[in-house]
Amino acid sequence: MHHCHTGKNRGSLWGTLWIVFFVLICWPRPSQAEEAGDTFTLQSSIEYALDHNIQMLSATEEVGAADANRKGQFTNFLPKATANYTYTRLDEQKTAFGDYVTRPRDLHQFTATVSQPVFAGFSILTQYQISALNLDMATLLEKQTRQDLIFDVKKAYFELLQSQNLETVASQKVTQLKAHLDVATNFFEVGMIPRNDVLQSEVELANADQELVVKQNEVVLEKARFNTILRRPIDAPLSIEDVPGYEPFPGAYEDCVQTALKQRLEIQLADTEVMAAQKEVKLVKGNYFPTVDLQANYYKRGDDPSLDGGPGIYDKDEWDVIAMASWTFWEWGKTRYGVDEKLKRLSQAQLNRERVGDDVHQDVKRAYITLKAAEKNIQTAQKAVEQAKENLRINNERYKEQVATTTDVLDAQTLLTDTQTKYYNTLSVFNIAKGGLNRAMGIEIIAEP
Repeated sequence: MHHCHTGKNRGSLWGTLWIVFFVLICWPRPSQAEEAGDTFTLQSSIEYALDHNIQMLSATEEVGAADANRKGQFTNFLPKATANYTYTRLDEQKTAFGDYVTRPRDLHQFTATVSQPVFAGFSILTQYQISALNLDMATLLEKQTRQDLIFDVKKAYFELLQSQNLETVASQKVTQLKAHLDVATNFFEVGMIPRNDVLQSEVELANADQELVVKQNEVVLEKARFNTILRRPIDAPLSIEDVPGYEPFPGAYEDCVQTALKQRLEIQLADTEVMAAQKEVKLVKGNYFPTVDLQANYYKRGDDPSLDGGPGIYDKDEWDVIAMASWTFWEWGKTRYGVDEKLKRLSQAQLNRERVGDDVHQDVKRAYITLKAAEKNIQTAQKAVEQAKENLRINNERYKEQVATTTDVLDAQTLLTDTQTKYYNTLSVFNIAKGGLNRAMGIEIIAEP
């Protein structure tokens, strides 16, 4: 019986091993790309967004559309070929001098035409130049969308990092208050402190638990917003890497302004819009001039679909060349009104160019001041955090020796939490302001040095 029992166990063991082996082989495992895709650095976040964000993809499509329009406008310089086939049936056959047919009852005609514009009041050239400027503007808008997206990703990244740091602060506070409550409970049980001290510690811990829940929810919302910007599923798993300590910004304000005036795409875009408005004025003025076209035609006729001539058809094959000039010289001032309208549009574009220059100065000023203020506050906040940590440590030691009260410990804990919160808030403001200043200067930085 013992031998049979051992054989049964061995059979069961081998069966179990085969099941485990089958599960290990067949169980679906995430690919390395999927595992790596859930963890983002600042650089990989920006690169992912540039490849997937809808606004970026739409801006790229707009460049393609503008380029296709430019190529289409260029074809207006080239000759055009057309062909048509007509069939005409008269009420009766036309004759003269008895039975001599002058026009058959059935007339089939094929016409091939090649036309070439010679002069169109500069409209063809001007329309092509406008389409080229539209392509330039679409390209600038694509780059502008790219820079905006880079800043948006940086802002969302640092705000998510900020919310995670504040969640950590809240979690540490809960841990520290729990440790203090354990000490206070032990002191109460041996009669060293009154019940009121324990209750006070319990209330503070309960409040800290609620604060932690709030911070955890904020992290969830920031992750959802971050996923949306990157065009990932809103609840997709996500983790980001911390950014190394901050480096002070060395640039002077005047240098930042000069860089912005040279680099800002908005200024280049406004300049291009002025040039396009000037071309629109020239285009409308072209209506003052006549147009000249050259046309060559080939005809083939017949009294049946074979187009092989017939009675009444004197020349079944012929061709001609026609030069045509046309000039609309009176439309009750329509062209003049059109020119006036385009001149007003040109004035608007020039005023917009001045406004953009003012906005650039304002953007740089705002970002630079915010950045420098955050730099000073970071240094102060760092010292305050170290002092608050030391203050809490001392009060915890003094409380264990019963030379400090529960209120002293709780106040020290609150002070540490407040200083840590200010530090992480200031660090986030600095990082976002730095990204904002780069955007204000028109500089594209994906990976920080």
